[in-house]
Amino acid sequence: MALISQQKHLLVLSLCALTSIIMGSLTLNSLRTEMAIYSTDHTPISVHPQESYAYKVPRMTQSRMKKLRGPKGPKYTVLVTGAAGFVGMHTALELKRLGMTPIGYDNVNNYYSTDLKETRISELEKHGVAFVEGDVCDVEQLKETIQKHKITRIIHLAAQAGVRYSLDHPLEYTRNNLDCFVHLLETIKELDLKSTLVYASSSSVYGNNAKVPFHETDLVEDPASLYAATKRSNELIAHTYWNLYNISSIGLRFFTVYGPFGRPDMAPWIFTDKISNNETIRVFNHGNSQRDFTYVDDIVQGVVNALYVHTGQPEIVNLGNGRPVVLADFVRLVEEHVGRKAQIQSVGMQKGDVPVTYADITKARRLLGYNPSTPIEEGIAQFVSWFREHDASQYRMQ
Repeated sequence: MALISQQKHLLVLSLCALTSIIMGSLTLNSLRTEMAIYSTDHTPISVHPQESYAYKVPRMTQSRMKKLRGPKGPKYTVLVTGAAGFVGMHTALELKRLGMTPIGYDNVNNYYSTDLKETRISELEKHGVAFVEGDVCDVEQLKETIQKHKITRIIHLAAQAGVRYSLDHPLEYTRNNLDCFVHLLETIKELDLKSTLVYASSSSVYGNNAKVPFHETDLVEDPASLYAATKRSNELIAHTYWNLYNISSIGLRFFTVYGPFGRPDMAPWIFTDKISNNETIRVFNHGNSQRDFTYVDDIVQGVVNALYVHTGQPEIVNLGNGRPVVLADFVRLVEEHVGRKAQIQSVGMQKGDVPVTYADITKARRLLGYNPSTPIEEGIAQFVSWFREHDASQYRMQ
């Protein structure tokens, strides 16, 4: 009996010791976790870098953004590269409307109609926007323009656009989208212009991503085109220049932008042109593809709003409508506003294309106060009206 009692006593002591060790270990691990879970700026370490903005800056409310964009808000002198382009022209005009001083900069290349680009430049000049014809890769002219006009912010929209064109002209993309981007960042570094650089990325970086909607934290390691690869490279290069030289940037992933003065290589333009002229349109993926069509005024709202934001790190932000449209339905909308049935050739998926684009715009809403408000029906009506007024078939791709 004494032996059994002694064994029980030893068992109790062992259990107590084991409990103490476990509890001590849990306490130590808890302390370690508590010490490690937050970085110096109180951002949880487990949070993805593209979500850490939520711990660094307050939510951008509509009322606060309205004040920033109002008469008493900051007035920058902004270099807008790609100003003879579609989004570039609209961005420069909006900056002018807000009382800022935009300086347009573009090499006016001949990827598509230079007459259309000249028409856009005329719109800029009509509204008092200065324009410089120049190449971002021409470093000396770039520096001269920045210094002469006392530039305080840069919106970089110049690029070789187009997914399908990249299949046959790859070197145009490596030069214009990579070399020129590095030249720009080197110029920013040399001239010590480290305030936020806003630049255009693309929804194309999501490539063959099967998860929808697309979120900034999604893996983007499966590009479907060289164009997409160059845009993802821009994001990585911008991040590198933050790490090396503390150059702040916001990369904006545009989702299928359309509207007046649009690009003639884009589906909205091509469909409107060919249906208007009773020509056959090719509808890829048999009309089953979905696109997050985003009206240009909404995109420009996001671009300009990004000028007012600084999080202390490189940011990537989706700019889309958040409501994808099936391509076959889109064609029917164009038919309705053109007033003519389309002659359709239904074909399979084209190389370089993806079946769905769909933006999660939660981050844009919170960080930029972004609020897209143009329904597809209204946007197409405005585009078709512009197309007719300007006899835009004259600008079709050759």
